[in-house]
Amino acid sequence: MTEANAAQIEHWNSPDARQWVDQQLEHDRQLEPFGRALLSAAEIGSGSSVLDIGCGCGSTALQAAVVGRVVLGIDISKPMIDRARADAVERGVANVEFLEADVQTHRFAPKSVDIAISRFGVMFFDDPVAAFSNIASSLRRDGRLVFCCWQALARNDWLLLPGMAAAAHLPLPDANVGPGPFSLADPDAVVSLLQTAGFSDVTLESMELPMLVAGGGTVEHALEFLMHTGMARAMFRNADADRAGRARSAVRDVLTEHHQGDGVWLGSACWIVRARRLR
Repeated sequence: MTEANAAQIEHWNSPDARQWVDQQLEHDRQLEPFGRALLSAAEIGSGSSVLDIGCGCGSTALQAAVVGRVVLGIDISKPMIDRARADAVERGVANVEFLEADVQTHRFAPKSVDIAISRFGVMFFDDPVAAFSNIASSLRRDGRLVFCCWQALARNDWLLLPGMAAAAHLPLPDANVGPGPFSLADPDAVVSLLQTAGFSDVTLESMELPMLVAGGGTVEHALEFLMHTGMARAMFRNADADRAGRARSAVRDVLTEHHQGDGVWLGSACWIVRARRLR
Protein backbone atom coordinates (compact mmCIF):
# COMPACT_ATOMS: atom_id res chain seq x y z
CA MET A 1 0.00 0.00 0.00
CA THR A 2 1.35 3.42 -0.93
CA GLU A 3 1.34 6.20 1.65
CA ALA A 4 -0.70 8.47 -0.62
CA ASN A 5 -4.45 7.87 -0.34
CA ALA A 6 -3.82 5.07 2.15
CA ALA A 7 -7.12 5.61 3.95
CA GLN A 8 -9.05 5.69 0.67
CA ILE A 9 -7.32 2.55 -0.60
CA GLU A 10 -8.19 0.78 2.65
CA HIS A 11 -11.80 1.98 2.51
CA TRP A 12 -12.48 1.08 -1.13
CA ASN A 13 -11.13 -2.43 -0.55
CA SER A 14 -13.00 -2.98 2.72
CA PRO A 15 -16.27 -4.84 3.34
CA ASP A 16 -18.02 -1.45 3.62
CA ALA A 17 -17.29 -0.76 -0.05
CA ARG A 18 -18.51 -4.17 -1.20
CA GLN A 19 -21.99 -2.72 -1.70
CA TRP A 20 -20.74 -0.95 -4.84
CA VAL A 21 -20.25 -4.39 -6.39
CA ASP A 22 -23.26 -6.08 -4.80
CA GLN A 23 -25.53 -3.18 -5.82
CA GLN A 24 -23.86 -2.37 -9.13
CA LEU A 25 -27.08 -2.47 -11.14
CA GLU A 26 -28.85 -0.16 -8.70
CA HIS A 27 -25.97 2.32 -8.77
CA ASP A 28 -25.77 2.24 -12.56
CA ARG A 29 -29.52 2.80 -12.96
CA GLN A 30 -29.49 5.61 -10.41
CA LEU A 31 -26.51 7.34 -12.07
CA GLU A 32 -27.46 6.61 -15.69
CA PRO A 33 -28.55 10.20 -16.53
CA PHE A 34 -25.23 11.54 -15.24
CA GLY A 35 -23.19 8.99 -17.16
CA ARG A 36 -25.12 9.83 -20.32
CA ALA A 37 -24.49 13.56 -19.82
CA LEU A 38 -20.81 12.91 -19.13
CA LEU A 39 -20.28 10.90 -22.31
CA SER A 40 -22.18 13.47 -24.35
CA ALA A 41 -19.97 16.25 -22.99
CA ALA A 42 -16.83 14.20 -23.65
CA GLU A 43 -17.60 13.93 -27.37
CA ILE A 44 -15.46 10.81 -27.74
CA GLY A 45 -14.40 10.17 -31.33
CA SER A 46 -13.73 6.85 -33.04
CA GLY A 47 -9.97 7.44 -32.91
CA SER A 48 -9.85 8.59 -29.29
CA SER A 49 -7.86 7.02 -26.49
CA VAL A 50 -9.81 7.42 -23.25
CA LEU A 51 -8.86 7.30 -19.57
CA ASP A 52 -11.74 6.62 -17.13
CA ILE A 53 -10.70 7.84 -13.67
CA GLY A 54 -12.21 6.05 -10.67
CA CYS A 55 -14.03 3.78 -13.09
CA GLY A 56 -15.60 1.60 -10.39
CA CYS A 57 -17.32 -1.43 -11.86
CA GLY A 58 -16.64 -0.17 -15.37
CA SER A 59 -19.99 1.10 -16.64
CA THR A 60 -18.75 4.35 -18.21
CA ALA A 61 -15.54 2.78 -19.51
CA LEU A 62 -17.50 0.06 -21.29
CA GLN A 63 -19.84 2.65 -22.79
CA ALA A 64 -16.88 4.78 -23.90
CA ALA A 65 -15.35 1.71 -25.56
CA VAL A 66 -18.34 1.50 -27.91
CA VAL A 67 -17.11 4.72 -29.53
CA GLY A 68 -13.46 5.19 -28.57
CA ARG A 69 -10.48 3.41 -30.07
CA VAL A 70 -9.06 2.24 -26.74
CA VAL A 71 -10.14 2.81 -23.13
CA LEU A 72 -8.26 2.41 -19.85
CA GLY A 73 -10.37 2.26 -16.69
CA ILE A 74 -8.47 2.79 -13.44
CA ASP A 75 -9.61 2.44 -9.83
CA ILE A 76 -8.09 1.65 -6.42
CA SER A 77 -10.80 -0.89 -5.59
CA LYS A 78 -9.82 -4.46 -6.46
CA PRO A 79 -13.38 -5.83 -6.08
CA MET A 80 -14.74 -3.24 -8.50
CA ILE A 81 -11.91 -3.72 -11.00
CA ASP A 82 -12.49 -7.48 -10.87
CA ARG A 83 -16.17 -6.92 -11.65
CA ALA A 84 -15.31 -4.54 -14.51
CA ARG A 85 -12.93 -7.05 -16.06
CA ALA A 86 -15.50 -9.83 -15.78
CA ASP A 87 -18.17 -7.66 -17.43
CA ALA A 88 -15.81 -6.76 -20.29
CA VAL A 89 -15.12 -10.44 -20.93
CA GLU A 90 -18.80 -11.32 -20.72
CA ARG A 91 -19.70 -8.59 -23.23
CA GLY A 92 -16.78 -9.38 -25.51
CA VAL A 93 -15.36 -5.84 -25.33
CA ALA A 94 -11.74 -6.12 -26.46
CA ASN A 95 -10.67 -2.46 -26.61
CA VAL A 96 -10.94 -1.75 -22.89
CA GLU A 97 -8.45 -2.51 -20.13
CA PHE A 98 -8.99 -2.20 -16.39
CA LEU A 99 -6.17 -1.39 -14.00
CA GLU A 100 -6.13 -1.52 -10.20
CA ALA A 101 -4.01 1.52 -9.37
CA ASP A 102 -4.06 4.96 -7.73
CA VAL A 103 -4.53 7.81 -10.21
CA GLN A 104 -2.69 10.17 -7.86
CA THR A 105 0.56 8.17 -8.05
CA HIS A 106 0.31 5.87 -11.09
CA ARG A 107 2.97 6.49 -13.75
CA PHE A 108 0.99 7.03 -16.93
CA ALA A 109 2.65 6.99 -20.31
CA PRO A 110 3.20 10.71 -20.97
CA LYS A 111 0.88 12.35 -23.48
CA SER A 112 -0.84 9.07 -24.34
CA VAL A 113 -4.51 9.96 -23.73
CA ASP A 114 -6.90 12.12 -25.77
CA ILE A 115 -9.74 12.37 -23.24
CA ALA A 116 -9.91 11.72 -19.49
CA ILE A 117 -13.38 11.20 -18.05
CA SER A 118 -14.87 10.41 -14.67
CA ARG A 119 -18.35 9.79 -13.30
CA PHE A 120 -18.05 10.82 -9.65
CA GLY A 121 -14.58 9.29 -9.30
CA VAL A 122 -12.33 12.32 -8.73
CA MET A 123 -13.43 13.55 -5.28
CA PHE A 124 -11.35 11.19 -3.15
CA PHE A 125 -7.71 12.32 -3.48
CA ASP A 126 -5.55 13.21 -0.46
CA ASP A 127 -3.68 15.65 -2.72
CA PRO A 128 -6.01 16.81 -5.52
CA VAL A 129 -3.36 19.02 -7.14
CA ALA A 130 -0.96 16.07 -7.42
CA ALA A 131 -3.72 13.84 -8.76
CA PHE A 132 -4.98 16.23 -11.41
CA SER A 133 -1.40 17.14 -12.36
CA ASN A 134 -0.76 13.45 -12.92
CA ILE A 135 -3.90 13.20 -15.04
CA ALA A 136 -2.73 16.21 -17.05
CA SER A 137 0.61 14.49 -17.70
CA SER A 138 -1.22 11.59 -19.34
CA LEU A 139 -3.04 13.85 -21.79
CA ARG A 140 -1.77 14.73 -25.23
CA ARG A 141 -1.31 18.39 -26.13
CA ASP A 142 -4.74 20.02 -25.99
CA GLY A 143 -6.18 16.82 -24.49
CA ARG A 144 -9.46 17.17 -22.63
CA LEU A 145 -10.71 16.39 -19.14
CA VAL A 146 -14.45 15.94 -18.55
CA PHE A 147 -15.92 14.80 -15.25
CA CYS A 148 -19.01 15.07 -13.09
CA CYS A 149 -18.89 15.73 -9.36
CA TRP A 150 -21.56 16.46 -6.78
CA GLN A 151 -22.55 19.98 -5.85
CA ALA A 152 -22.99 20.74 -2.13
CA LEU A 153 -24.86 18.30 0.09
CA ALA A 154 -27.50 21.01 0.64
CA ARG A 155 -28.40 20.73 -3.06
CA ASN A 156 -28.65 16.92 -3.08
CA ASP A 157 -31.92 15.91 -1.47
CA TRP A 158 -31.35 12.24 -2.33
CA LEU A 159 -28.82 12.15 0.51
CA LEU A 160 -29.75 15.25 2.51
CA LEU A 161 -33.40 14.45 3.28
CA PRO A 162 -32.83 10.85 4.47
CA GLY A 163 -29.73 12.04 6.35
CA MET A 164 -31.60 14.81 8.16
CA ALA A 165 -34.44 12.43 9.03
CA ALA A 166 -31.95 10.05 10.62
CA ALA A 167 -30.13 12.97 12.27
CA ALA A 168 -33.17 13.62 14.46
CA HIS A 169 -32.13 10.44 16.28
CA LEU A 170 -28.44 9.92 15.48
CA PRO A 171 -25.38 12.22 15.16
CA LEU A 172 -24.85 13.49 11.62
CA PRO A 173 -21.27 13.16 10.30
CA ASP A 174 -19.61 16.07 8.54
CA ALA A 175 -19.73 15.18 4.84
CA ASN A 176 -17.80 18.26 3.68
CA VAL A 177 -14.35 17.70 5.22
CA GLY A 178 -11.43 16.10 3.38
CA PRO A 179 -11.70 13.62 0.52
CA GLY A 180 -15.30 12.63 -0.04
CA PRO A 181 -18.34 12.99 -2.28
CA PHE A 182 -18.65 16.76 -1.82
CA SER A 183 -14.98 17.78 -1.82
CA LEU A 184 -15.33 19.43 -5.26
CA ALA A 185 -18.64 21.17 -4.62
CA ASP A 186 -17.21 24.72 -4.69
CA PRO A 187 -16.98 25.82 -8.36
CA ASP A 188 -14.38 28.53 -7.73
CA ALA A 189 -12.18 26.04 -5.89
CA VAL A 190 -12.52 23.57 -8.78
CA VAL A 191 -11.40 26.18 -11.32
CA SER A 192 -8.42 27.17 -9.15
CA LEU A 193 -7.48 23.53 -8.54
CA LEU A 194 -7.50 22.59 -12.22
CA GLN A 195 -5.61 25.69 -13.29
CA THR A 196 -2.94 24.95 -10.68
CA ALA A 197 -2.75 21.36 -11.93
CA GLY A 198 -2.06 22.42 -15.53
CA PHE A 199 -5.46 22.86 -17.16
CA SER A 200 -7.03 25.78 -18.99
CA ASP A 201 -10.47 26.66 -20.38
CA VAL A 202 -12.13 25.30 -17.25
CA THR A 203 -15.94 25.46 -17.30
CA LEU A 204 -18.62 24.08 -14.98
CA GLU A 205 -22.16 23.36 -16.11
CA SER A 206 -24.83 22.79 -13.49
CA MET A 207 -26.94 19.66 -13.91
CA GLU A 208 -29.99 19.50 -11.63
CA LEU A 209 -32.61 16.78 -11.94
CA PRO A 210 -34.79 14.41 -9.91
CA MET A 211 -32.90 11.17 -9.27
CA LEU A 212 -34.50 7.73 -9.03
CA VAL A 213 -33.02 6.40 -5.81
CA ALA A 214 -31.57 2.90 -6.21
CA GLY A 215 -32.74 2.95 -9.80
CA GLY A 216 -36.36 2.40 -8.82
CA GLY A 217 -38.42 -0.06 -6.81
CA THR A 218 -40.22 -0.07 -3.49
CA VAL A 219 -39.65 2.17 -0.51
CA GLU A 220 -38.02 -0.74 1.30
CA HIS A 221 -35.66 -1.28 -1.63
CA ALA A 222 -34.61 2.38 -1.58
CA LEU A 223 -34.24 2.24 2.20
CA GLU A 224 -31.94 -0.78 2.10
CA PHE A 225 -29.91 0.82 -0.68
CA LEU A 226 -29.40 4.05 1.29
CA MET A 227 -28.56 2.15 4.47
CA HIS A 228 -25.37 0.99 2.71
CA THR A 229 -24.14 4.50 1.86
CA GLY A 230 -21.09 5.83 3.68
CA MET A 231 -23.17 8.42 5.53
CA ALA A 232 -25.64 5.84 6.79
CA ARG A 233 -22.92 3.43 7.86
CA ALA A 234 -21.20 6.21 9.82
CA MET A 235 -24.45 7.23 11.53
CA PHE A 236 -25.76 3.78 12.37
CA ARG A 237 -22.51 1.96 13.15
CA ASN A 238 -22.46 2.56 16.92
CA ALA A 239 -26.15 3.30 17.47
CA ASP A 240 -28.15 1.30 20.01
CA ALA A 241 -31.12 -0.68 18.73
CA ASP A 242 -33.75 1.80 19.93
CA ARG A 243 -32.23 4.89 18.34
CA ALA A 244 -31.32 2.99 15.18
CA GLY A 245 -34.89 1.74 14.88
CA ARG A 246 -36.36 5.22 15.27
CA ALA A 247 -33.89 6.68 12.77
CA ARG A 248 -34.66 3.95 10.25
CA SER A 249 -38.39 4.58 10.60
CA ALA A 250 -37.85 8.31 10.08
CA VAL A 251 -35.92 7.65 6.86
CA ARG A 252 -38.65 5.28 5.67
CA ASP A 253 -41.25 8.00 6.24
CA VAL A 254 -39.30 10.49 4.10
CA LEU A 255 -38.85 7.98 1.31
CA THR A 256 -42.54 7.10 1.41
CA GLU A 257 -43.43 10.77 0.91
CA HIS A 258 -41.40 10.82 -2.30
CA HIS A 259 -42.38 7.46 -3.79
CA GLN A 260 -44.09 7.92 -7.16
CA GLY A 261 -45.05 4.54 -8.54
CA ASP A 262 -41.78 3.49 -10.18
CA GLY A 263 -39.63 4.45 -7.21
CA VAL A 264 -38.42 7.17 -4.87
CA TRP A 265 -37.55 10.43 -6.63
CA LEU A 266 -35.37 12.98 -4.86
CA GLY A 267 -33.52 16.04 -6.13
CA SER A 268 -29.87 15.98 -7.15
CA ALA A 269 -27.31 18.47 -8.42
CA CYS A 270 -23.87 17.94 -9.93
CA TRP A 271 -21.29 19.82 -11.98
CA ILE A 272 -20.24 18.77 -15.46
CA VAL A 273 -16.66 20.02 -15.57
CA ARG A 274 -14.67 20.51 -18.78
CA ALA A 275 -11.02 21.53 -19.11
CA ARG A 276 -8.08 21.31 -21.51
CA ARG A 277 -4.47 20.46 -20.85
CA LEU A 278 -2.23 23.48 -21.13
CA ARG A 279 -0.13 23.30 -24.30
